[in-house]
Amino acid sequence: MQCVYLPTGQKIIFRGLDKAKKTKSIKASQGYFKYLWFEELDEFTGPEEIRTVQQSILRGGEKFVVFKSFNPPISINNWANMYVNEPRNDSYRYRSDYRDAPVDWLGQQFIDDAEHLRKVNERAYQHEYLGEAIGTGSEVFEFLEIRAITDEEIQRFDRIYQGIDFGWYPDPMAFIRSHYNPKHEKIYLLDEYVGNKISNEQLAGEIKRRKYHYQFETICDSAEPKSISDLKHMDIWAKAAYKPPGSVEYGMKWLQRRTIVIDPKRTPRAYKEITQYEYERDKEGNLLSGYPDKNNHCIDALRYSLQRAMNSWESRA
Repeated sequence: MQCVYLPTGQKIIFRGLDKAKKTKSIKASQGYFKYLWFEELDEFTGPEEIRTVQQSILRGGEKFVVFKSFNPPISINNWANMYVNEPRNDSYRYRSDYRDAPVDWLGQQFIDDAEHLRKVNERAYQHEYLGEAIGTGSEVFEFLEIRAITDEEIQRFDRIYQGIDFGWYPDPMAFIRSHYNPKHEKIYLLDEYVGNKISNEQLAGEIKRRKYHYQFETICDSAEPKSISDLKHMDIWAKAAYKPPGSVEYGMKWLQRRTIVIDPKRTPRAYKEITQYEYERDKEGNLLSGYPDKNNHCIDALRYSLQRAMNSWESRA
């Protein structure tokens, strides 16, 4: 289906997307496609499909405008929810819900139904009427604040913590830098350095380059005493994490009870790990107890980094 403005021949073309590669055949008889709108973004198969369409459509012009609209799915880990939080300097994100629309448009019955659901099932109300990705119940970390962390904020932080989870390949090495505010029980993720096949020399060099070695100790996975010794010899204030029996469970529960503020632009790997970290299920779909030991390298580094905060009097305030 298409709409044509007869005086100029300009068109609005409507196209389904059963196969993204079919878009390669779309061409304008003259000019180019300036506007592209993905309606119900979450119903597409993923970012690869979106890229395929954009590569086919957005050609032949100097300036384009792309709209991507959808109702956020309930799962935080849904690809569309993750996609819109990826940092991009050329994008504008806007959220709205029924409260932004005139009552006359919606009708009083709609308002009454929304208010009733808010009273009897607030979580359902938050998702269905406010468009919040409240989660499916399998997420390990529920208290997340996804937003930009400004340089001005960081300058005011007085409690800085650093941690390292060693790795090589396929498991990566993960260095994380964080701040903890005990009064508000908030953890802020400030910076990360993550990658495969990173030598201890490279790691130490990067920590020094970022000037994180002068006043701050770095708590490391005690399973690699040789690596800790290497860092010490390269002037990194490195210490082994204390890991008595039950320390993993205690540390994870401590993190779960606090709000974690994440800036996807500053810590993209930690953002993905924390938002996608879920309890596993059995064959019947029941949630299993225990924390999955996979795709959690930044999480482990964060847990090591905050070991002192976990055991200090201020964390119990």
